[in-house]
Amino acid sequence: MAELARLRDRNFLVLGRAGMDLYADPPGTRVEEATRFAAHLGGSSANIAVALVRLGCKAALLTRVSDDAVGRFCLAQLDAYGVDRRHVRVVGGEARNSLAVVETRAENCQSVIYRNGAADFAMTEADVEAVDYAGFSALVTTGTALAAEPSRTACFRAFDLAREAGLPLILDLDYRPYSWPSESFAAQVYARAAALCDVVVGNDVEFGVLAGNPEHGHAVARDIVRQGAQIVVYKMGEKGAVTITPDGEYATGIYLTKALKPTGAGDSFLGAFLAGLAAGLPVRDAVLRGSAAAAMVVARVGCAPAMPTGPKLDEFMAAHPGPIPEGT
Repeated sequence: MAELARLRDRNFLVLGRAGMDLYADPPGTRVEEATRFAAHLGGSSANIAVALVRLGCKAALLTRVSDDAVGRFCLAQLDAYGVDRRHVRVVGGEARNSLAVVETRAENCQSVIYRNGAADFAMTEADVEAVDYAGFSALVTTGTALAAEPSRTACFRAFDLAREAGLPLILDLDYRPYSWPSESFAAQVYARAAALCDVVVGNDVEFGVLAGNPEHGHAVARDIVRQGAQIVVYKMGEKGAVTITPDGEYATGIYLTKALKPTGAGDSFLGAFLAGLAAGLPVRDAVLRGSAAAAMVVARVGCAPAMPTGPKLDEFMAAHPGPIPEGT
């Protein structure tokens, strides 16, 4: 496994999707009642890259976008947020960027996803082989990139190349059932990927999928550390998270907030968690920064535009006494 100290170079390569999110406007409006929408950058990997940049790191995205107006929107948004897009390839033909039509609602929030022929799933081994991995401090991948070919093969090839360059491998499980042929197949692929990674982050449902049984997710998270991972974060929504390392495990709670929507929490958590590790914070403190960032993002409109800056995250944490322990 790679040395996590390399994260302190603060220069991340993030592999996976960028897309367009259309939010029914104003906040609280149902999609079926909406007459206008606000457009924002979306896609879990793009959101993570934005989170990292806003917290003082560098981030480059490795993916494909469609050669059309939506793809160009994504490219323009990446530029606006300061995400390096030199490794984003534009693909023509029938490939289309991911599009999500979403509501800003805390309860009964609808999210309608259009991902047939997704451009990012067309990423190939040639795309990942064109990258100079030695120039980065870590490779971050979301599970969405593993859901279809040729992206899946390209992703594992990127793992090999990053490992050869000494980069830590970081995986956000990011399970989206509609992207996979079956849950059992997803479990097989996730198991193969997790066994290669230094840091694995996911929620209880995702680890349950990896285990093949929702009741065994926590046990599988522990097994991943026994197999060689250095950090596994097992998130449980409102119940907080359990962080597992070779030295043991501990639970942390959540920061209370008035949520506007359920989306974006996982991406903001991972970005702030990694930025914390890159700043040299102890693992527990980095987890708490991730939890605070997640609380901030669910209380704001959008995902990418909701990602906090470092000063805003510090201000939020200073104004809150600490995370609420599980069961309170």
